[in-house]
Amino acid sequence: MAEVILKEISKDYGDTRALSNLDLIVADGECVVLLGPTGAGKTTTLRLIAGLERADSGRITIGGRDVGTEAPAARDVAFVFQQYSLYPHLSVYENLAFPLRSPARRLGKDDIDRRVRDVARMVRIDHKLENRSTRLSGGEMQRVAIGRALVRRPAIFLMDEPLSSLDAKLRAELRLELKRIQKELGATLLYVTHDQIEAMTMADRIGILAEGRLVQIGTPREIYSNPANTHVAARLGQPHINLIPVDVIPDSRAPAGARTVGARTEHLDISLVGNANAHVDWVEHLGDQNHLHIKVGDCKLITLANPYLPVKPGDKIGLRLKNPLYFGADGNRVY
Repeated sequence: MAEVILKEISKDYGDTRALSNLDLIVADGECVVLLGPTGAGKTTTLRLIAGLERADSGRITIGGRDVGTEAPAARDVAFVFQQYSLYPHLSVYENLAFPLRSPARRLGKDDIDRRVRDVARMVRIDHKLENRSTRLSGGEMQRVAIGRALVRRPAIFLMDEPLSSLDAKLRAELRLELKRIQKELGATLLYVTHDQIEAMTMADRIGILAEGRLVQIGTPREIYSNPANTHVAARLGQPHINLIPVDVIPDSRAPAGARTVGARTEHLDISLVGNANAHVDWVEHLGDQNHLHIKVGDCKLITLANPYLPVKPGDKIGLRLKNPLYFGADGNRVY
């Protein structure tokens, strides 16, 4: 594995700026997740590292080697795409073995067999090695696609939303599998997603992209607890953070210059007795918890609540802030 460094990378497609002066370091053996909406520049970043696109400016190094002029095959990266991209006429075994038979890294028959079977066990697809890839479920096909990257043992794994087409249960299982495999191999992994849960559960560090710029990067806890602005704050948290004017819920501790309050579930204290300043608009019953939709004046808020909290739509409640986040008129954090 190897350290990957992007320095002042910019990329335009016609009049559209896809990336703007991007600086990013993925340390050896680290899992970095790029999180952002469609069009933020996530996939472009992967394609530039892989050599599928050329940057307009800036420098990319892998393991200390400048790869800006190298062809994709020479960069020693493995790319897992959103779609499975398997060879339909080949068995699972042959799909896994295919990268090891290329002229650039041809291995002996015994070495190929050993590596294919080791990886198949790792991704838990070893019982399907003789099956055609067209006779697999979606989750099994994605395991083969991931396994085909793993057999390469490249300098870095690049993964572009590889789980997005799977159902929720399978997605949850595979993201834990991927994290386990990454830790077992000590692999360097740059992973792209728009799913905040994938980012929180898989990443050593999360990079938040917006309109081609890296807005903030840090551990999942740092990004969640200490967002630099409202854009970053809105990327993590379920339910989403409530962004409300600073005067909606009176708070004497609001710092000078604060215009917006960011209130997550842990920042809201609900009282059923005493002064009522809000009312329950709707209750979503989710089994182990409830989503409370609350109205304070003309503002709507959503928070989690104990499923046994005795409230129903129309009930009046007291709402108090507990150490919320504050943002200025420009959306940046105010302390």
